[in-house]
Amino acid sequence: MKRRVVVTGMGAVTPIGNTVEEFWNGIKTGKVGIGPITKFDTTDYKVKLAAEVKDFVGKERMDFKAAKRMELFSQYAVAAAKEAFADAGLDMEQEDPYRVGTIIGSGIGSLSCVEQNYDKIQTKGPARVNPLMVPLMISNMAAGNVSIQLGLKGKCTDVVTACASGSNSIGDALRAIQYGDLDVCVAGGTESCICPTGIAGFTALTALSTNEDPMTASRPFDQDRDGFVLGEGAGIVVLEELEHAKARGAKIYAELAGYGSTGDAYHITSPAENGEGAGMAMKLAMKEAGVAPEEVDYINAHGTSTHHNDLFETRAICYALGDAAENVVVNSTKSMIGHLLGAAGAVEFVVCVKSILDNFIHQTVGTKNVDPECGLNYAVGAPVEKEVNCVISNSLGFGGHNVSLLVKRFEE
Repeated sequence: MKRRVVVTGMGAVTPIGNTVEEFWNGIKTGKVGIGPITKFDTTDYKVKLAAEVKDFVGKERMDFKAAKRMELFSQYAVAAAKEAFADAGLDMEQEDPYRVGTIIGSGIGSLSCVEQNYDKIQTKGPARVNPLMVPLMISNMAAGNVSIQLGLKGKCTDVVTACASGSNSIGDALRAIQYGDLDVCVAGGTESCICPTGIAGFTALTALSTNEDPMTASRPFDQDRDGFVLGEGAGIVVLEELEHAKARGAKIYAELAGYGSTGDAYHITSPAENGEGAGMAMKLAMKEAGVAPEEVDYINAHGTSTHHNDLFETRAICYALGDAAENVVVNSTKSMIGHLLGAAGAVEFVVCVKSILDNFIHQTVGTKNVDPECGLNYAVGAPVEKEVNCVISNSLGFGGHNVSLLVKRFEE
């Protein structure tokens, strides 16, 4: 028998707020966190905009010495995890530490660390490389640092599935709790690669928008979309077995009831054109949750603002929901915060939970002229306020990774 899993804590570091409250307030007001890149000189770059985290000071969110031994992607994860852990009201003195795990994904780790140390090799020689270069750089250190900071001794892993990393991490945490490996798991995703190599690499791939207007650079499903905007941050949630949560009197935000994960087996960067792979992930999530397509109120789309993603994801939604696709509200959080890569799905999962709690579906900001080939309700022009009981969050990653998480309003 699978055990039921609920959400009892949330944390976020994003381009529009460094706590869940700040982030959600920004979401509700349609705040856009995109602006000129400040992390390096973009004079020679075609892309001038990104969605940077603002006013984040690591030593204010964790021990100063610990922060010095972390790159930004790890700092973001630790800050968000500490917020989520406190929000959940967990006391490790009352828990078996081997029953509390950590599953936090990062698509890349630290490109900045590689850049800085390669520059040292070229200018000062290999002996000048930072002795901590490797543990600063590697993507699993976000999970490792969170585990160390919070004293979590259960399963500790790092899922790397590009832009699906955060959602796969939450899905894997669900499975670990459902089948008894853990009672509690701190799960999500984190990323920080707004740096010369990151921007140059995605630009060469023609994946990034060259639009210099922050309000329209990321406009998912718009007929004039021209690429995504690179973002950064972290989203972390506490997932907990239902009876464990009830026994300690935890507040329950929502139930994570379904998880679908598939591979396109098609192309290294493009989703399958017919949408079948991503559509099957949604179908699997609905099947596990026992939910019919007509019961899905809202889909938080991967919605990157690239031509292929938005068109093929629309086809996936139609494949998964059939006639019910005409009535579901679809939006993209990336219209406000850009694409957080490995953190995207986890931050968007927080949006899904808050949407259920507040019966509020944010608009897809910046989108004005919907691509006629897309043709669903993308919450353009204004938010949608309606009862929200069932939500699907989609994440699609380079390599053909498709993930759908289905979140429901909690009922006994």
